[in-house]
Order: sequence, then C-alpha cells, then structure tokens
Amino acid sequence: MAEAEHARPILRPQRLPAVVESVRRRILLVDDDPDLRLLLRTTVAADECAVEEAGSAEEAAELARFWRPSAVVLDVGLPGRSGLDLCRELKLRDVYGSPGVVLLTGGDTNGPEARLAGADALLRKPFSPLDLMATIDRVLEGSSERLDAAEAEGADQLLAYARDLSRLAQVERAQRRLLQHAYRQTVTALTDALEVRNKATGRHALRVHRYALELTEALEPSLLDDPSLEYGFLLHDIGKIGVPDSILDKEGPLSPAELLLMQQHPVIGAELLSDVPLLDGEGLQVVRSHHERWDGRGYPDGLEGDEIPLGARIFALADALDAMTSERPYHRKLSWESAVDEILRENGSQFDPQVVQVFALREQRLRRTQHDLARTA
Repeated sequence: MAEAEHARPILRPQRLPAVVESVRRRILLVDDDPDLRLLLRTTVAADECAVEEAGSAEEAAELARFWRPSAVVLDVGLPGRSGLDLCRELKLRDVYGSPGVVLLTGGDTNGPEARLAGADALLRKPFSPLDLMATIDRVLEGSSERLDAAEAEGADQLLAYARDLSRLAQVERAQRRLLQHAYRQTVTALTDALEVRNKATGRHALRVHRYALELTEALEPSLLDDPSLEYGFLLHDIGKIGVPDSILDKEGPLSPAELLLMQQHPVIGAELLSDVPLLDGEGLQVVRSHHERWDGRGYPDGLEGDEIPLGARIFALADALDAMTSERPYHRKLSWESAVDEILRENGSQFDPQVVQVFALREQRLRRTQHDLARTA
C-alpha cells in the first residue's frame, strides 16, 4: 500500500493566492497510510481548518510550495525520502512560508533528532486526537513544545480515537443538559414576566403547556422529540410584549384598529424568536400559528386544514380551553362543561377534528390537571 501511494503522480493544487491567504488555519497532513490520513482529516476538519493531504514527501513538498500551509502534520517514517528530511526542507526554504511542523513517529525517533530537523512538536503513535489538536494550536500560537514524546501505550490508533470520542461524547451530553437547563430557566423567566404584565391571564402559560402536552402525547407523541415544541407552548404569547397594556387590559370589545394590532402578536413573537436555535422547529410554528383556524378564518396567515402545523392545531385547542375557563377583562369565565360543549361545537370549523376527538377522550384528565394546578397556585 505504501509503495502504491509513493508511486502515484504528484498533483499541484489549483488555487489563487488571494483565496489561500483568506483561510486562517491551513493544515497539510502527510502520511503514507490513507486510513490514518482519513482519521487525521476528520480530526482537524472538525476544528474548521482547511485541509490538504499527501502520501509522500515529494507530493507534500509540491503541495506546500504552492499552498503554503500554516502547519504540517508529518509522519517520520515515509517511504523513500523521510519525514525528517522533509521537515528540514520546510524549515530552511522560504518558499514554504516556514510552517509549524508536528512530527508523528511510531518508531525510535527522539526529541534531539526532531529538534535538529527543525520540528516544533513530536507525537508518538498512537496519539490522542485531542492531544494532536492541542499540539497544533500551541504550534500555531508560537509556543515552544518539548520534543521528548512519551512512550505510546500498547494500543492502536483507532483505540486512541475511540477513547477520545467517548470522552467528547460525555462532555457534549453534559454541555447539552446544562444548555437545556439554562434555556428552560430563561423561558420560565420570560413567561413569568409576561404574565406579571398581563395579570388577567394568571398561570395561563403553565396551564396551556400542560394541556397541550397531554393532547400531544395522546395524538402524536413523536412531536415531542423536537424539544422546541414545549418552549413554543410556553412562549406562545411572547409577541404580546409589542401590544400596549391599554389593549391587553381593555374591558369589552376591541376597536378594529386595536384588534388588528392584537392580531399581530403571533408575528411579533415569531420574529423575536426567529434567531433562537432551540425554538427553530415546531416551537416557532406554534408561536406564529396558534391562532389559525381549521376553516381558514384565523390569523395571521389564514392557513386552513393541514396547512396549519400539527403542533399549532393542538395548541389552539388547549389555548381556547384555558381562555374560556379563565376570567378575562373581556369576558366572564365559562364552566368546564360549557367550555367542553363549545369546543365540540367548533369541531371542524375552529378546531381540527382529530384534535377534538382526542380532547373528548382526555378532557377529564385535563380537568384534573386544572384542579391540580389551582391547588398549587
């Protein structure tokens, strides 16, 4: 395999110097083992580096002369001309731009030899990919490296990568949990702030969140695989921060102009949250579309039937249920039984028939949820 790599023709990269100079970190990987080069490429590409690779010293020299890499990760034991010889050339000739050089060795190469060749760092195979990236960072920052590479453990390179992958996965999971916890705290704070401003709604966001979760679990539980959905349930009325208090607290019917402004709150909310990554998905659709109607006479977009996202159709019923069974400045609350009758009457007009069917089966559970939340208020 090594001989075949050595024998292949040298390819000169076709790049304009202006494009090359625009890339901050350019890493040239030099090893005669294509499998190891693939692992190396995967490692450095994950750090948003531009990457080229070569299987021989000759090919690497040609690439480096025209591409002028920031750093070269170079195997000592190349077929033909050695990595130590190439390292000396890269450091002595100005045409290469004096890149940082990280030597990789699986043999007897030691620190003094690497230092004499001009290397900036020495890693012994099998090496940790995390150690490799840390070493490249230090070399590019100009930090001096000790060139007395520790003896490698009795393991191959794939095992070294597997250990680091496991470690990174654990860190990523912990960071994701912390991030989700922080998002939930922020969402709760925003919801509380909105309800303090609009006192008439009481614990509306918490109640509709619970109602909508219950209905979603019964109708289409896979929707809950998207974490944005619950945040959309909680933040559905965030756009009301753009509606004056005089409209929110007005007793009696709104004027046409006031009604038009009130009907903009889903649009305002969706625009406010459009750049929040954790809301991108079903959650943002709930914020924008929770006042759409099955018959197309809702707002803000006049969507009809299945044009309305399912999460928003589910939430529309939960929202209406809570509105009817709560005191508001513009109406007296209905009894639970009267609200249920009204929802059943609006089957196929205001509400999706599938959602109404699930509601009819689950309404007693929703009523218990209302009682439980009232007791803990």
